[in-house]
Amino acid sequence: MAFKGLDFYRIDDLLTDEERIVRDTVRRFVDEQVLPVIDKHFEEGTFPTQLLPRMAEMGLFGANLPEEYGCANMNNIAYGLVMQELERGDSGLRSFVSVQGALVMYPIFAFGSEQQKRHWLPLLARGEKIGCFGLTEPDHGSDPGAMETRARRTDKGWVLNGTKRWITNGTIADVAIIWAKAGEEIRGFIVETDRPGFQAPEIKAKLSLRASVTSDLILDDVEVPEDSLLPETGGLKSPLMCLNQARYGIAWGGIGAAMACYDCALEYTRGRTQFDKPIAQFQLVQDKLAHMLTEITKAQLVAWRLGKLKDEGKLHFAQVSMAKRNNVWVGLETARLARDLMGANGITLEYPVFRHMCNLESVYTYEGTDHIHTLILGEYITGLPAYK
Repeated sequence: MAFKGLDFYRIDDLLTDEERIVRDTVRRFVDEQVLPVIDKHFEEGTFPTQLLPRMAEMGLFGANLPEEYGCANMNNIAYGLVMQELERGDSGLRSFVSVQGALVMYPIFAFGSEQQKRHWLPLLARGEKIGCFGLTEPDHGSDPGAMETRARRTDKGWVLNGTKRWITNGTIADVAIIWAKAGEEIRGFIVETDRPGFQAPEIKAKLSLRASVTSDLILDDVEVPEDSLLPETGGLKSPLMCLNQARYGIAWGGIGAAMACYDCALEYTRGRTQFDKPIAQFQLVQDKLAHMLTEITKAQLVAWRLGKLKDEGKLHFAQVSMAKRNNVWVGLETARLARDLMGANGITLEYPVFRHMCNLESVYTYEGTDHIHTLILGEYITGLPAYK
């Protein structure tokens, strides 16, 4: 598809040559290898695992982590553009890469021992091992501090008991980052999924993120050695730092989904004739297209500035909350308006719009619901936490 008008404020001029090369490389991959197969996977509820070797080869796993651990060492603008282009393909694909990098590789990098980093990060970067992130529980979503999963120290290491839910990649993962309470302190553990007592049944019958593996994790007296503990973890701040990494990528991903929907709606309305003229010539249609383009442009500027702040070490987590909250809303708003403009045709898999709309309903909720990010901003503005 052409990208008519999607660089309305000439944001390309703000990008380096390397950033544009990264974006264009992933864009070609999505156009040539993702879009031809993603509808079938969405319809059948399967994940396109055949794409993983190529994504690993392109350096998309843990892309903004250092080269010494086998990663691509991209800056955060380039990394964000990767997330944008992957979600232009499908939220499920971007979710996989976000989990692998931001929620599995990042905690090992940030909180792990040097031995853990050198063992796990190259394997995960090459896609030889797949990871998942076990924080959310059946009864504890927005309040992870109330988690019930427990870690008990033994002479041999640790024993883990608990249940996690809505875990991306869980059923296909080789390793899980499990968050558990050791006494009253939250600690992170690297848990290989083939250990006795570890189960990861897949959650079926989803109407969103269908081209993504979503699972429960059940830990029943799972024994792990002492060196499974991520030694620098401690308290709720540790998993929240990981979530902040993932939320950053989601802020870019929402733009990609919006771009796909806007472009599709523009092409459709220019080609659809009613009352002897293209429906793109009607005022109400132009109003919606103008609104969509305006919101996408604002989201692009927010994401670009956020990436600059991240690269400069000036990023505040409330800024990430604003970007995630706004840009996913932009994606969902654009998808809904595009579906409206396309009428009944907009609900079919002949076009990507309804698939993106269904996916974004989940993205709107995960990694912090829209309401939670609103309250994070509210506390930053007022100094008064509404959720305590």
